[in-house]
Amino acid sequence: MKLDELFPAPGARRPKKRVGRGPSSGSGKTGGRGTKGQRSRAGGGVRPGFEGGQMPLIRRLPKRGFTNIFGQDFKVVNLRDLTRFAPESVVDEEALRRAGLVKGTGGRIKLLGQGEVTQPLTVRVHVVSAQARAKIEAAGGKVEVV
Repeated sequence: MKLDELFPAPGARRPKKRVGRGPSSGSGKTGGRGTKGQRSRAGGGVRPGFEGGQMPLIRRLPKRGFTNIFGQDFKVVNLRDLTRFAPESVVDEEALRRAGLVKGTGGRIKLLGQGEVTQPLTVRVHVVSAQARAKIEAAGGKVEVV
């Protein structure tokens, strides 16, 4: 099979409906828009969320919280997650992604001290808690903040 031999299955594609093309077409004259009214006019219709003058739902619901414009997105990793790495290995962003501990793009990685680490590791992340740093160094490892 070649690219020029590909075609859609029979009945898969239908021609576009041509409205306003005379009475015999079944959708002539008003073109399927009905008679008169806002939606029958060219350029007519209402904006999304408009409820006919009733107070819209989006305005009836209360506002909650706020968005911190200086907030930073952290991907959190705990010490208990680092037990899968071999002793003396380097744990950086790439290694954490390969292990499935960090997903998605962007954001900074923060290491927290939940759990224990027994083998010495070299950890390269953006932010480290004091407890996590102490536990890694106690196990003979190193922490590098990138």
